[in-house]
Amino acid sequence: MIPPTFDYARPSSVEDAVRVLAEGGEDAKVLAGGQSLLPLLRLRLAFPELVVDVGRVPGLTGVREEGDTLVVGALTTHHDVVRDPLVRRHAGLLAAATAGVGDPAVRHRGTLGGSLAHADPAGDLPAVALALDAELVAVGPGGRRAIPAREFFVDYLQTALEPDELLVEIRIPKTDGWGFHYEKFHRVAQSWAVVGVAALVRRDDGHIAEARIGLTNMGSTPLRATATEEALTGAGDPPAVARAAESAAEGTRPPRDLSGSPEYRAHLARVLTGRAVLAAAGMG
Repeated sequence: MIPPTFDYARPSSVEDAVRVLAEGGEDAKVLAGGQSLLPLLRLRLAFPELVVDVGRVPGLTGVREEGDTLVVGALTTHHDVVRDPLVRRHAGLLAAATAGVGDPAVRHRGTLGGSLAHADPAGDLPAVALALDAELVAVGPGGRRAIPAREFFVDYLQTALEPDELLVEIRIPKTDGWGFHYEKFHRVAQSWAVVGVAALVRRDDGHIAEARIGLTNMGSTPLRATATEEALTGAGDPPAVARAAESAAEGTRPPRDLSGSPEYRAHLARVLTGRAVLAAAGMG
């Protein structure tokens, strides 16, 4: 289909982008890599009056260290996230999950910030950001503010970003020494996850001392499986992990669609959580 008509702006700086977004208000949409917005435009599921192309705004790509934190520019492509040595060393879960996003063409154009700002609960990276306790930094007319991932995702395709704010970076606490694994079930290669599980595990003396579990496509936003996280404390063998995984779907509201019923997704969440935790803990 042919997209609806819209005005187009290409700001040359963050400040310019914020000004243009403020002028456009609710009718403006940000274009980064385009892998989320362009399909919506072509299917006429989005009708912005103004598209603000930030793809060439300088200073929003790359990865750097700030003490115990990794800072990833919002326009860093999935391809570059996967290949970055700092991400591989200090946030392996992000690299592992990003490697399975879409196909090579999508990963070369799509951006980390764009994926998170799109906030599709079936996307892989929002749940990963939750599990990593990431902070998302936005710039608006009032300056910069950091939004914890647990507060960033508000509802289906909705975030805490204001219409005049631009996501500029993602701050991720280093997870050196943690095991990690991203497990997802999808009907065909390169499709959205029916259910996905992002697992981070820290072991001490052969037992799980701490676990973080992010769930993909188990509600209108990504979710943490808090009951399972608590139950995993002290688990030291596969049967204990399996018992903890039985509570993975507690408090979730999985959707019903052609890929599966809520009951089916709840079953998948339990099974995939068990697999992801065993792999992350090195028990698999």
